[in-house]
Amino acid sequence: MTRTLRTLPIPTGSGVSDVLPHLRQVLDGSGSAAWLPVPASDRREARRLGDALAPGEPIGDDIALVVTTSGTTGVPKGAMLTASALRASGDATHERLGGPGSWLLALPTHHIAGLQVLLRSLLAGTEPTVVDVSGGFLPEALAGAIAGMRGERRYTSLVPTQLIKVLEAPAAAAALAELDAVLIGGAAIPAPVHERARDAGINVVRTYGMSETCGGCVYDGVPLTGARVRIEDDRILLGGDMLAAGYRNIPDHPAFAEPGWFRTDDAGVFSDGVLRVLGRLDEAISTGGLLVIPQVVEAVLATHPAVSECVVLGLPDERLGQRVAVAVVPAPGTAPTLDDIRAHVSAELDSVAVPRELTLVEEIPLLGPGKPDRGALRRQLAESPS
Repeated sequence: MTRTLRTLPIPTGSGVSDVLPHLRQVLDGSGSAAWLPVPASDRREARRLGDALAPGEPIGDDIALVVTTSGTTGVPKGAMLTASALRASGDATHERLGGPGSWLLALPTHHIAGLQVLLRSLLAGTEPTVVDVSGGFLPEALAGAIAGMRGERRYTSLVPTQLIKVLEAPAAAAALAELDAVLIGGAAIPAPVHERARDAGINVVRTYGMSETCGGCVYDGVPLTGARVRIEDDRILLGGDMLAAGYRNIPDHPAFAEPGWFRTDDAGVFSDGVLRVLGRLDEAISTGGLLVIPQVVEAVLATHPAVSECVVLGLPDERLGQRVAVAVVPAPGTAPTLDDIRAHVSAELDSVAVPRELTLVEEIPLLGPGKPDRGALRRQLAESPS
């Protein structure tokens, strides 16, 4: 029987229970279809994903799920995931965390992080607790949801922007501290936010991975059982049991050119079994003939008391090629200046990394769960620099 790819509209709220039978088939590899999760509430995005990934057409018999990478421009890539890869990811996660447990879902469900909350729940034989984020994430909803969770072990998965909001809501932070682990992924967590979470008693586990690896496959810098990491020319390569079988719509993509490995766009260092992610190679800023990794500068700025959130990026510059600019969400009651920002960065990094431009913003636009939309910010900064 030839397997075909079919769309699976997934709601954000309690309606996710309707798709759990299909996700059970995903894990056991049964049925005649592989599934393409799409947002039930966003017809335009669902249509865009369908146009790119050809539901209704045949697909490999071992493929259970096609998950798109984050992004709203260009052609979306669909990572083809097998049932064995998804089971390996869920089992390795539970092994690292101390055993199966119940899961709280507070993420969009058609991205890999939200899907994994549902899949891990099924693997553990538990019913997921769902926080409806269709109207945005409200920390106040966490306390009641967590109070209703059952089982000896309880987990959730969030992105850094959600954790920042939780830390501003004492009742939500106290509730989150009751969980056995809070996975944080989608983007790097600023060191001061991590410290605040630890001080609040929240057991944060930093995850690194992507749709192409069934989500996080490196926890707190250490690969999960079955995951492999190596560095080649400063670039992170990931392999192992959780690896996707390639892209549905780009069969010869160079990221999968080496069998058993996925070439990421991230720079990193892997030493003594611990991975340190430095930042995105494709986001590096070329200024005056030198390269600046934005995430390195962001990590320094995150320690500034007036910086709540920030994104560093390059803007066109006639003399330098690109100049380093930064968008900052100020901490409540503060108004950081460019001189403040420059002095703070220059105390830690070389002068080439010091921002030449600052724009204060109310919030950071996101592209997928937790990832800053650098394109939107670049347009915003180019139109209204301070």
